[in-house]
Amino acid sequence: MRTDPQAPVRRPQLMTYTPVLAGDGSDLAAALATISAIGDEAALAKAIEHAFPGSTLAVAGDGALRLSQHGLLRPLGAAELSDGTLRYLLLVAALLSPRSPELMVLNEPEGSLHPSLMAPSARLLAHAAGRGQIVVVSHSAALIEALREERRVKEVRLEKSFGETRAPDVEAPRWSWPKR
Repeated sequence: MRTDPQAPVRRPQLMTYTPVLAGDGSDLAAALATISAIGDEAALAKAIEHAFPGSTLAVAGDGALRLSQHGLLRPLGAAELSDGTLRYLLLVAALLSPRSPELMVLNEPEGSLHPSLMAPSARLLAHAAGRGQIVVVSHSAALIEALREERRVKEVRLEKSFGETRAPDVEAPRWSWPKR
């Protein structure tokens, strides 16, 4: 999802509850408010605390997202957050959705995340894997190592050799072509 200065997630949002984050993240505040209202509010608070110790996340009635962090004189809105912080919040909203999908595939979710967010991200992914299957594709050694430390995680390592991608630790399926 985009997090550039003109990204939909950084614009003011209409406040309406939504059980599923929009594909462009434009309803992030509403998705987080919905998690607080009818979803796993404790998991949301824990995800914020693990990533940003001492911080609190709030959504105002007008749909404004506010992240209060220790040492700052005022809470920051979505337009003021770093790309990494915003991406982490998008990941939180997607993974803690009250209407979680049976299968979610995340391609390099570590993009723009600060190295200190790898362990909280892995914890969040492992928690979400208890509600549905999560497939993570990553090149980040830090995220992969953090995921290894979590329960319920199965790793499939891929290698590329001469243009062919293989899973060396997985037995290849046997193909049996039918006779005509």
